[in-house]
Amino acid sequence: MAPLRRYRDVPPSGLASMATFHYKAMAADGSARAGTLVAEDDRLATRELQRQGLTPIFVGDSKPTGFSFSLPKFRRRRAAEVLHFTQETATLLNAGVPLDRALSITVELTEKDDFRTVVQQMQRTLRGGKSFAETLSGHPEVFSDLYVNMVRAGEVSGTLPLVMDRLAEFEVQRDELRSYIVSSLTYPALLAVVGAGSIFVLLRFVIPSFAEAFTQSSLAMPLPMAILLALSEAVQSYGFLALGALVAIVAGLRYYVGTPEGRLRWNRFQLRIPVLGDALLKADTARFARAMATLVANTVPLVQALTISKGILSNRLLAGALDQVAKGVKRGEGVAAPLKRTGQFPALAGHLLTVGEETGHLDMMFERMAEIYDKDTREAIKRFTALFEPIVILALGVVVGAMILSVLLAITSINQLAM
Repeated sequence: MAPLRRYRDVPPSGLASMATFHYKAMAADGSARAGTLVAEDDRLATRELQRQGLTPIFVGDSKPTGFSFSLPKFRRRRAAEVLHFTQETATLLNAGVPLDRALSITVELTEKDDFRTVVQQMQRTLRGGKSFAETLSGHPEVFSDLYVNMVRAGEVSGTLPLVMDRLAEFEVQRDELRSYIVSSLTYPALLAVVGAGSIFVLLRFVIPSFAEAFTQSSLAMPLPMAILLALSEAVQSYGFLALGALVAIVAGLRYYVGTPEGRLRWNRFQLRIPVLGDALLKADTARFARAMATLVANTVPLVQALTISKGILSNRLLAGALDQVAKGVKRGEGVAAPLKRTGQFPALAGHLLTVGEETGHLDMMFERMAEIYDKDTREAIKRFTALFEPIVILALGVVVGAMILSVLLAITSINQLAM
């Protein structure tokens, strides 16, 4: 077995010899710069450009041509396990524990068997001489591109413990926002489902019992009761057929939304929903800004950072807009101007990034932008729930109240006949 290594002893790939890298960067005055730079690898080349006061746009071993990136595959990642793994690893590394020893401890602390197997495989790969980033990239179903690139930047700069802290913070903040949105929308959705179930029970079981009373008497049935009985008969005769049709429609919509065109149309519709659309836009803006802040602060060039950030956006319309932003960055226009030109992101976002480019603190401005839209998302969700809950309650009250009044009117009519 290969000897154990501390994470600082694992040499990042590409450091064995010097290489020439082509770059495009933006100066503080907004002008574009291009040229070549000799460095041990692309990360060190990026840091050198930043040391010279330039904002890296592209760093690579070949001249930049047209910009394109493919639509990323969406995978269900184990968010809770990744968060715990990141927090535990960050704590151990900050305490001076070697990386492979930290992974050994993490294996013991991991409760899920499948995730424990992943960590064990990573440990074996690390002992085989691979870097930590390379071991993570071998499990794309668990660790995102953002996660892997952050770790790679931390290994090159020698700040892996700090990077793991930032990743843990990123995962916590993203999970908190996602949990807040889900918990805020759970009660209104549950209220609507329970109300619909109550209406179904009334039509299916309660209303039919009154039909016999009228059929056994010569009393004319009140119009409201006649309407309810017609609805009840329709539910009894065609209820299962309607339910099957509804299931088929939902399945068809889910399939269509799974296609690129369907996903784009669905995301466009989501943004047009009153109040909720604004909340979804701000949530994705906050997610994008936080990812960019994390990547730019760790010397990842802008084009690569945009590629990674695109993959974490849930709305394909906004993700597609980043194509145009990246093309503008490649032309030396910076981030702010192309972002404004897309018209998809909130107006304030473009102005904040303009200030960040002018001051040379783009990462800090992305962080500030994430904080602003994180807070705005919560406020927008509060406005939506404050509006949606009374509407649902009012609608259910009107429907159920009308049904109860119709039943009472029918009972009154029967009592009058008996007298």
